[in-house]
Amino acid sequence: MKKIGEYLVCHKQTCKILAIKDNYYILEPLDDPSLKMKIPTDSKVLRDLIEKEDINKLLKSIPAINTIDSSDRLIENTYKELMKRGTYEDLITVIKTTYLRNLNRKNNNKKISDKDNSYFLQAEKYLYTELGVVLNLDFESTKKYVIDTVSKYN
Repeated sequence: MKKIGEYLVCHKQTCKILAIKDNYYILEPLDDPSLKMKIPTDSKVLRDLIEKEDINKLLKSIPAINTIDSSDRLIENTYKELMKRGTYEDLITVIKTTYLRNLNRKNNNKKISDKDNSYFLQAEKYLYTELGVVLNLDFESTKKYVIDTVSKYN
């Protein structure tokens, strides 16, 4: 069992444990401190944060993670499914796909897609918040660390 002040991931959100009462964690999502969640300590929706050693393995794998076919008319359904599963690879697929789709739109003097941008920001929030806690970095520093590290592997 975790201790008060430690962190867990609950439904893809990185949370701080505020209290433990009667086999329930009282959690506060880092990206929404106004929200408090009461979750059983043995709930299947909880998991530990990624290990520091596993972060570099994950970052090394990013260039090999495929994007979604941008001509897919049902791309939003694919985004939803990836976000629902929420594995690191799923989040990276969403980030890479939406980033490249929006970059392509910008390069063609078109407005970026609100839908793509929304999924991009949500996937970034889940991934970088968790990595940031493990790396002891704020959100923007985590994002920069990921981009700088991945660029070494490209």
